[in-house]
Amino acid sequence: MTAFSPARETPRGAFHEAPRQAPRAARRAWLGDLPVLAVAVVWGGSYLAAKGITTAHTVIAVLVLRFALVLPVLVVAGWARLRALTPAQLRGAGLLGLVLGGIFLLETYGVVHTSATNAGLIISLTMIFTPLAEAAVRRRPPSAGFLGAAAASVLGVVLLTQGAGFTAPGTGDLLILCAALARTLHVLLMARAEGLRGADPLSLTTVQLGGAVVVFALLAAVPGTGASPWAAAAGFGPAEWAGLAFLSVLCTLFAFYVQMWAVRRTSPSRVSLLLGTEPLWAAVAGIAVAGDRPGPLGLAGVVLVLVGTAWGRRALSSRPA
Repeated sequence: MTAFSPARETPRGAFHEAPRQAPRAARRAWLGDLPVLAVAVVWGGSYLAAKGITTAHTVIAVLVLRFALVLPVLVVAGWARLRALTPAQLRGAGLLGLVLGGIFLLETYGVVHTSATNAGLIISLTMIFTPLAEAAVRRRPPSAGFLGAAAASVLGVVLLTQGAGFTAPGTGDLLILCAALARTLHVLLMARAEGLRGADPLSLTTVQLGGAVVVFALLAAVPGTGASPWAAAAGFGPAEWAGLAFLSVLCTLFAFYVQMWAVRRTSPSRVSLLLGTEPLWAAVAGIAVAGDRPGPLGLAGVVLVLVGTAWGRRALSSRPA
């Protein structure tokens, strides 16, 4: 028989404390989600911003300016951890930076030649391509639900790019599709690079961005590749500088910081779920701000892409490891 001593009595009102704490915890979780959701919003708007300040003649110059502005901040902020990287980790991250440079080139050239809505939704196919590629590498077939989600997403992109009628996809659409495939390759290389495991993520990101900037700078020095960064900067007005600041500060510096903070504060799955809303915000920005008019077929495609990517994430999260 257990004695019920006053010292162990339940304090008055304790039965009401737990219900009170639950809403507070939910509010704290939601407030913590807001910065991650903000990253998804600014990433969704990045296609429109890039389209607004870039032409086919200034793609490389804009990329040099975008990353050269934030790279010194990342280097200074993470200098101690950068010095801790081993030579093998530096080489691995540098090689991944070359792939990253290719991704940004494809995305930026692509968005010049297509709409911001198309760019944001087509690039979201990375969420479908990556698990399919991983399943092929591991020789483990994906679930029927995920295959259905992939089919819905691909059909949605077909409808989206044919909003004005069934014609061949445009050059920009194909470039963005190649960028989605390149993103898939980048993710797989990151996951399979044994030498990079255990390294500081921010340091690896900084080295990769540095490798990408080297690619852009070398291309900018080649005659016939477009305007130099200095010439492009000289031609910028207030609107162009605002767009560049948006891409550099918010879409790069702010986004990387929030990802690092959020993954440590909550779970990678929760962060991924929130960042997965990026194509929705790209569509909102393209339709509401840029005046994109996908037409009935295109709008059906938008819905299918959003449903397919959400369905695919749910199929993956419900599948046992």
